Amino acid sequence: MATSPNYGWLEPDNTDLVKNGALAIRTLGNAIDTTMATMTPKSTVTTKGDLVAATAASTPARLAVGNNGETLVADSSTSTGLRYQANFAAGKNAIINGDCRVAQRGSSVINASTGYFYGAVDRFQGYSYANNTCTVSQQAFTAGAAPVAGYEAPFFVRISSTSTASFLSYRVEDARTFANTATTFSFWAKSASAQTIQIGASQNFGSGGSATVSILSATNVAITTSWARYSVTFTPASISGKTVGTSSYVVFEWVGAASNNLDIWGVQWEASNTATAFQTATGTIQGELAACKRYYQVKNTTASGAWAIGQANTTIGAIAPIQFEAQMRVAPTIVLGTAGKASGQSSFLTAAAAFPTTVGTHSVVGFSTYGFELDGGSYGASTFVAGNATLLYANDVQTVYTASAEL
Repeated sequence: MATSPNYGWLEPDNTDLVKNGALAIRTLGNAIDTTMATMTPKSTVTTKGDLVAATAASTPARLAVGNNGETLVADSSTSTGLRYQANFAAGKNAIINGDCRVAQRGSSVINASTGYFYGAVDRFQGYSYANNTCTVSQQAFTAGAAPVAGYEAPFFVRISSTSTASFLSYRVEDARTFANTATTFSFWAKSASAQTIQIGASQNFGSGGSATVSILSATNVAITTSWARYSVTFTPASISGKTVGTSSYVVFEWVGAASNNLDIWGVQWEASNTATAFQTATGTIQGELAACKRYYQVKNTTASGAWAIGQANTTIGAIAPIQFEAQMRVAPTIVLGTAGKASGQSSFLTAAAAFPTTVGTHSVVGFSTYGFELDGGSYGASTFVAGNATLLYANDVQTVYTASAEL
């Protein structure tokens, strides 16, 4: 008797007598039946993407396909030892402050002059058209009302305009971001009343760079009065043949109807063919704040008191070096508070000399991405001892300075 090449089933030889044919066929049939009994039937898998796993030795079972964007992980607590879970990897999201938690400018920023302006929520811009009032504000979720179960998001961003369309935009540093790569842009949204908005995206190559290129044509999205997630998948253009100048960026824009609040949360842009679970760019609260401070930071006082250590450069003036809380993208534009004093201490352990009654004209000198020097100007009286250490004081509760390196 011969054997089959794969399973070794007994088969009749070509020279076997016909009278032995029935036995040979029965022997072959029994062997096939025995082998097939050990195989997993194809009916085990019922859906596209299903996997065959095992619940025990020689015990196959169906593992149902997960949701779009989920990752397969080992889990000994499940019957098959496997499960799908959402992809929460930090770093996949190119949008900083996508959960709208950081708002260094306050809870609401209103602009009534034509042009783009950075709103209350860091990194998000509004646009005032034809001098009509536009407001970008940080709004608080009611506890348990965040759009993602198990994610107790505290805030979202709201854009509203009076008599013209509402424009909300976001700039991602560097036009090369995800260029020539399949990406998905996603966000949750709701509206005061149902409306159709448009979203689009462009590569801006910055000063000295190539002309702006549209990479996502205006796409209509119907927004309802309830929170829902929306997404669009597209491939940004290759930058081959383009010149990337200084301060290049990719800009996204939402365009909504006038006199109708548009609420946005959970903004994400990732290299993926589908929207995966939302995650902030850094994965931590402190990381998001630090990332925002690369573009904008503000120094506030909560009470009168010292906030910088410097040196008296003359008997009537002092200079204090100020270090930024995070290195900024470029040397920023700095706006100083209007009030402040310097003390004429000869030692930090001795009592301060009387504060001068007049305040010098403060000015910024020698600034960079790391910090700046503050020139206290002339106080008009021999208050200081040149070369001695000095404390710079804030007079009252106030903003001491803002530094902006926004795109």
